[in-house]
Amino acid sequence: MIEETRDEWLIGIRLRDSASADDYKLVDDVSPSVGDIVMVETTTGTALGEVRRPRRPLPDFRRDRLYRRVVRAATTVEEREYRDRRQREERAVASAQKLAHARTLPIKVVDVEIHGADRRVTVYFNAEDRIDFRELVRDLAREFRARIEMRQIGARDTTRVMDGIGPCGRQLCCSSHLRKFEPISVKMAKTQDMPLTDSRLLGNCGRLKCCLLYEFSTYQELRARLPRVNTACQADCGGGGCMTGKVRSIRVLAQSVVVSFPDGSQAEVPLEQLTWEGRPHVEAQLKQP
Repeated sequence: MIEETRDEWLIGIRLRDSASADDYKLVDDVSPSVGDIVMVETTTGTALGEVRRPRRPLPDFRRDRLYRRVVRAATTVEEREYRDRRQREERAVASAQKLAHARTLPIKVVDVEIHGADRRVTVYFNAEDRIDFRELVRDLAREFRARIEMRQIGARDTTRVMDGIGPCGRQLCCSSHLRKFEPISVKMAKTQDMPLTDSRLLGNCGRLKCCLLYEFSTYQELRARLPRVNTACQADCGGGGCMTGKVRSIRVLAQSVVVSFPDGSQAEVPLEQLTWEGRPHVEAQLKQP
């Protein structure tokens, strides 16, 4: 007897507006649409969240992973409470920032999270230096009548929460799909032949753009096939003749180099027509698909 395979679905849900959407597994007959509020499993029990990505089939290569589940659709009362809490959190950001200004504290209140029944409020803020916010905590406790937790976040996290549009015209990577921040270095810009003085290397957060990482490994691989600048080389001129010269610059994506010759001329030479330091053409690498 052949066992019938049950269809399984994933759906993207975020628990807060400032959080990224995570994948949850749909069970039973729950089939919410984007924008609906649902009850989901969490590490501490259950919580309400908003559907941000429509359901899609669970890929075979992910079937061995554990996913938290969508328990059920939220009731009308639960949905109203969820949206009301977020509105109160938005107002709380303005109130907290006003109290910080009154204390002349150089901080930027980024987000406020109001926890349910335990009367606890978490204030997320950004500051360049260490801040003595003890007096501010007392002011916030009186304002919200709750226990206050201050949590400082960095420039990248601040930009992720604030969201925005990048120079590419699309939503910021950190707000839309990045799960964690990878280290970005100046070496990545150098490898991709980008001018280090160009302000366009900086993202909305004022740090090096996360997208410098996306093509870094490809540039590393392509650059490794080329000779270094100032390397002595020979260019195949056709008809069995070669001219000796020196590498002046490289074209990573074109897989070619600019060679200067003793007569003062220069020419762009494809990699397959070049030898250097007595090495033969790298035909084995070029033949790879």
